Amino acid sequence: MTTAEAASGRTITTNIPARLDRLPWSHWHWTIVIGLGTVWILDGLEVTVVGNIASRLSEPGSGLPISSGQITGIAAALYVAGACVGALFWGRLTDKWGRKRLFMITLAVYLAATALTALSFSPWWFFTFRFLTGFGIGGEYAAINSAIDELIPAKYRGRVDLIINGSFWLGAVGGSLLSIVALNTGIFPKDVGWRLTFALGAVLAAVILLVRRHVPESPRWLLIHGRDREAEEIVTSIEERVEADRGERLARPEGEITIHQRRGVSFVEIARTLFADYRKRSVLGFSLFIGQAFLYNAITFGFGAILTTFFKVPSGNTGYYFAVIAVGNFCGPLLLGKLFDTVGRRVMISGTYLLSGLLLFGTAWLFDRGSLNATTMTACWCAVLFFASAGASSAYLTVSEIFPMETRAMSIAFFYALGTAAGGISGPLLFADLTSTGKVADTVLAFEIGASLMCAAGLVAAFLAVNAERRSLEDIAKPLTAAASSLRGKGQREPGSKPATA
Repeated sequence: MTTAEAASGRTITTNIPARLDRLPWSHWHWTIVIGLGTVWILDGLEVTVVGNIASRLSEPGSGLPISSGQITGIAAALYVAGACVGALFWGRLTDKWGRKRLFMITLAVYLAATALTALSFSPWWFFTFRFLTGFGIGGEYAAINSAIDELIPAKYRGRVDLIINGSFWLGAVGGSLLSIVALNTGIFPKDVGWRLTFALGAVLAAVILLVRRHVPESPRWLLIHGRDREAEEIVTSIEERVEADRGERLARPEGEITIHQRRGVSFVEIARTLFADYRKRSVLGFSLFIGQAFLYNAITFGFGAILTTFFKVPSGNTGYYFAVIAVGNFCGPLLLGKLFDTVGRRVMISGTYLLSGLLLFGTAWLFDRGSLNATTMTACWCAVLFFASAGASSAYLTVSEIFPMETRAMSIAFFYALGTAAGGISGPLLFADLTSTGKVADTVLAFEIGASLMCAAGLVAAFLAVNAERRSLEDIAKPLTAAASSLRGKGQREPGSKPATA
C-alpha cells in the first residue's frame, strides 16, 4: 500500500479489496457465516412463533387479553414498522460508525426487546416490544448484509448472501416445531408456553452475541474512514489464517484502487447517488422489495390462519404445516444460490420472481375451485416459496452490492424500509381482513395481489438487473471517495469508463 497527502485529506492507493476477493474459501469464512448469519434464524423463529401461537394467545387463560386479529394484524404491522424505522436509524449509523459496532448494538436491542416481550401482561406492552424487537432486527439487515458483502470473496458472494438470508427459514422450522410444544397444554399451562418461546429467543441471541465478538470490522469501511493501518492488519491476519488452513501460498492479488479518505457522507450525497446517479438501480431495488414484502409479510405469515379458517386444522397443529413450507423456503436459496454466481444475477433474479408469481396464480386458481386440502395447499406453497425465497433473498443481495461503499448500509436500509413499509405494514392489515372473512374469493384476491407484484418485480429485474456476478464491489459501483481513473487490474473497468449501468 502506498499513501500520499491530498488537500481534501489522505489519499491512498490500496489492493486490499483485491486481496479479499481473491481468497479461496476457508474455515475463516465459515466463522463469518456463523457469526453474522445466525441472527436470521432468530428472526425466522420470532416471526413464525408469533404467527403460529396467535390463536392460542388469544384464548382465555393465556395471560394476555388480546385477539388473534390484533396479533396477526396490529402486532405484525408494528413489528414490520419497527424494522423499517430501525433499518433507517441504524443504517445511517452503520455507514458512519462501522459494521461491527452496529451489528453488536442491534443484536443487543433485539435480545432485550424479545426478553421483555415474554413478560407481556397487556396488549400495549406486547405491541411496544414487538415494535422494539423489529427495531433491532431492522438494524441487523443493514449492518449484516453490508459486512457479508465486504468480507466474502466476489466468487462466492451471491450464494453466501442468499443462503444467509435464507437461513431465516431454518428459524421458521424451529419456530413451527417450538410452537407445537408451546401450544401443548399437557406440557405447559396456557400462560407459560408462549412466554418461554420468546425467552428462548433471547437466550439464543445472547449466544450469538458472544460468537460475533470474533468477527472483524470491514477492512473496506476502515480504508475509507482513515483507518488503513487497522485494515492492513486485519487483512494480513486473515491471509495468514487462510494460508495456514489450506497449507498453500495465496495467489498474487490483481487490482488496486485509489481513494480520498473521509469521515462521512452527507444525506445530500446519498440522495444524489440513489436518485440521480443510479436511478434505474433504485427502481430495481424498490420493485424487488415491494414484491417480496407483500408475498411474505402480508400472505405467507397468515398461512396458519388460512389453515384453521378454510381447512379446519386445529390451531395446535398448524406448526407442522408451516415447518414443511419453511423447509421449502430454505431449500430455494440453498439449491439455487450457486446459480446466481454462475448463470448470473439477471436471469436468476427475474426467473425466481416470475416463477413464484406464476405458481401463486396457479395456487389461487386451484384454491378458488375447491381443489385443495390442507396437504395439497401446503405442497403448492412449497413450490411457490422454493423460488420466492431465493428471489426475496436476492433483493437484499442486490441492494447491498449495486451502490457505492459509502452508502451501502443506508441503501439497504432505505429500500428495505420503503419497500417493506408498502408491503409489510399495509399488507398484514389488508390481508388479515381478507383471509379472516372465511370467504374463498377474498383469500383468492390476496393471493392474486401477491402474485401480480412478484411478476411485476420479475419483469423489472429482467430489464434492469445488474450483472454483478463474480465482480468486485468496487467494479460494480465505484466508491464515492475513489479518485478518477483509480480502478486498475484484472476484472476492473478501464480508467475513465462509466460505472456499470443497470
